[in-house]
Amino acid sequence: MKQIKWIYGVLFGALTVLWLLAEQPWARSYDFFKLRAVVVDYTGFIAMGAMSLAMILAIRPVRLEPWLGGLDKSYRLHKWLGITALATGAVHWLWATGAKWAVGWGWLVKPERGPRPVVDESIQLSLWESLEHHVRGMRKIAEFLGEWTFYIAAVLIALALIKRFPYRYFFHTHRIIAVAYLVLVFHSVYLIKFAHWTSLSPIAWVSLLLMVGGTVGAVLSLTRQIGHQRRALGVVETLKHSASDEVMEVHVRLPKDRWDGHDAGQFAFVSFYGNNGGEAHPFTISSAWKNDGLLRFHVKNLGDHTSRLPKTLKEGDRAKVEGPYGCFRFESDKPRQIWVAGGIGITPFLARMEEFAHHAPSKVAVDLFYCVKNPDEVFVENLTQLAKAAGTTLHVLVDGRDPLLNAEKLCVEVLEWRDASLWFCGPSGFGQALLKGLVSHGFEAKYFHQELFEMR
Repeated sequence: MKQIKWIYGVLFGALTVLWLLAEQPWARSYDFFKLRAVVVDYTGFIAMGAMSLAMILAIRPVRLEPWLGGLDKSYRLHKWLGITALATGAVHWLWATGAKWAVGWGWLVKPERGPRPVVDESIQLSLWESLEHHVRGMRKIAEFLGEWTFYIAAVLIALALIKRFPYRYFFHTHRIIAVAYLVLVFHSVYLIKFAHWTSLSPIAWVSLLLMVGGTVGAVLSLTRQIGHQRRALGVVETLKHSASDEVMEVHVRLPKDRWDGHDAGQFAFVSFYGNNGGEAHPFTISSAWKNDGLLRFHVKNLGDHTSRLPKTLKEGDRAKVEGPYGCFRFESDKPRQIWVAGGIGITPFLARMEEFAHHAPSKVAVDLFYCVKNPDEVFVENLTQLAKAAGTTLHVLVDGRDPLLNAEKLCVEVLEWRDASLWFCGPSGFGQALLKGLVSHGFEAKYFHQELFEMR
């Protein structure tokens, strides 16, 4: 999380410095309308920058994963960028439109503008003069489209942030943001000060690069080409339901030549076709790669999409798998590791233990803490056997039966915790509480690895 916060701060710090150097607002005298112009200009630049960066991250650029700490962290940054675009866009709209309302209501008096220069059509204009004349003529249209598109984008971004909004609707409505973004690019191109374009200033080049990158992302989203090169079509081969019916084990068979393999801890976007709507949903791959084209997923009933799957998914249904993604790869220079799984967060550890059992034993000592509310006896028995085969020390903690896992208990159970890296997958609140407790005991936060598996 610290890395994402640092990247977020650097991005907007750099954009702010760039704008300050271009505009030099400290060298002006101000009245209300001059201040309004400065605020509208700055907030518009930041809002467009945030939306452009969010659109670029939406295409799931694999090369950026190591810098961001994985696609799960990338999506968290994508979410913050969306919130930033909404907040700064709202300020931009309020200052731009609110002042017009205030003038209409008689609260403010709009300053008089001098006469605009008249273009003599008999005179041959230079290229830049022709472009400037065109831009001036399009400003009103750009302002109108920008205002009404902002209303649509604001509603769509707000819906994306409401987790109770059904995923099957979010899956489709979120794509409409790409259309709104393209309209806002049009709005921005015509409203950026023309002097920035003619002087080819750094702010113009950065704005152009951001909008070009965002436009590519929007077009890929609208044409459903995101992740196209990383997709494989397969079939649901086996389904297994737990005794409580809370978790379903899904085996998907893919052509071996369409899937290059994956590391334990990575995940994929899976679309099931049948009576399931075909929405892509992220699931951690819970099996090790054995070069046989078989992937396993454990799907828990956690939302509207996953709650429908046990009733609609059947063997023989087609499945589209896109990936793999993620950097939760258990790489560390520490002599031992501690794994903590909360409920369905056990999935990346299943894949890692399979790697140990089928390929090579672990070179470090590993303690796995499986914290679960309603344990499935068959699953726990199989987990115990897998841990034994992988050389992993398993601790099963059942809510209501055993004391809750906290930093104090973990330090007692693993006396060499100072020499370990910790890998956590489970509820974010649980992970943050555990990290806070361990840090207070002297644990170095950089060795705490947490999967932020929230795509909304």
